[in-house]
Amino acid sequence: MKIFAFVLLAMAYSMQALAQTYPNKPVRVVIGYAPGGAADAGIRPLARVLEPLLGQPIIIENKPGNAGGVAMEFIAKAPADGYTLYYFDSGPLTVAPHIGKVGYDILKSFTHLGHVCGSGSMLVVHPSTPFRSVADVIAMSKREPDKWSYGTSGVGGPHHLSGEYFKSVTGAKLLHVPYKGGGPAMTDLMGGQVPMLFSSLGPAVGAVKSGKIRPLGVTSLTRAAAFPDVSTMDELGLKGFDSTAWYGLLGPAGLPNDVVARWTQALATASKDKAGMDAINATGCDVEILAPAQTVERIKTDAAKWGRVVKEANIKAE
Repeated sequence: MKIFAFVLLAMAYSMQALAQTYPNKPVRVVIGYAPGGAADAGIRPLARVLEPLLGQPIIIENKPGNAGGVAMEFIAKAPADGYTLYYFDSGPLTVAPHIGKVGYDILKSFTHLGHVCGSGSMLVVHPSTPFRSVADVIAMSKREPDKWSYGTSGVGGPHHLSGEYFKSVTGAKLLHVPYKGGGPAMTDLMGGQVPMLFSSLGPAVGAVKSGKIRPLGVTSLTRAAAFPDVSTMDELGLKGFDSTAWYGLLGPAGLPNDVVARWTQALATASKDKAGMDAINATGCDVEILAPAQTVERIKTDAAKWGRVVKEANIKAE
C-alpha cells in the first residue's frame, strides 16, 4: 500500500510539474485560409503579444480549404495537448453546419479558449467597374442577370453569407466565385479577374488607400474603426442589415484544464496590451476578448441566428 501511495504521489507530482511547465515547446496555431487574408493579418499581432506571456514561440501554419472547414476538421483530430490550436473565424462554427454536412460538432469536437475580435464584411469593387454605389450594384445586376460576379474567401464562410444575404435582401443577381482565402481573392480583384468582393476589412485597407479598389459599404450595423468614412448597408437603405464575423482560439476536445487556464490568463493579460490590441484593430477586426464560457454562448447564439438566415435566404452549398 505504501508503494502504491508513493506511485500515486509521484504521478500527481509529475502531472503538477507538467502543468507548471506548459508550454515547454513552440505552439502551432493553424489558420484555415491562405496567407494574406484577415485571419493571417489578425493572428500575427496577437502572437507577438502572446509569445512573451507564454514563454514560447507561436508557429503559424496555413491550412486553407472549404472556408476554414479543412483546418477545423484537422484540429478536431489533433492531439489534445495544447500544442496544436486554431485561430478560427466564426463561419465554420455558426454558418457552415447549416449549409452542408461537416465533419465535426461545433461544441463537442473542440475546447474553446476565447473570442478575440470581430468585424463585418465590406463590399469592394475594381475601379474599372461602373459601380459607384451599392445601389448601382443592385440595379445593374438586375438589368443584366448573372453577368456580374462577386468573390469571397470560400463557400460557407462569413463573406459568402454576407453576399448571399445581400442577394436575398436586395434581389441582386450575382454569381459567387469562391477562393481559398481572402488573400488570393483580393489579388484577383486588384488584377481585375473578379469585379467585386465581399471581403474582410483587413486585406482591403492598403488597397483602398492606394486607390486599387473602391469600397461601397460595410455589413455591420456600425461603421468600422478602420473605415470610418464608409457607410453601413443599414445607412444605405438596407435597414437592419447585419452580417458580422469574429475570430477566436480553440483546440481539440479534451484539452487539460491547466492548458485552458493558461490560455485564458494569457488572453486576458494580452487584452491590456494597448499597442498590441491597437495593432489588431488596425487590421479591421475590433478587439473583444471573451472567456471560454462566454465564447461558447456566443457560438450558440450566432449559430441559431445564422441558421435562421440560411434557411430564410435559402442559401445552399455550391
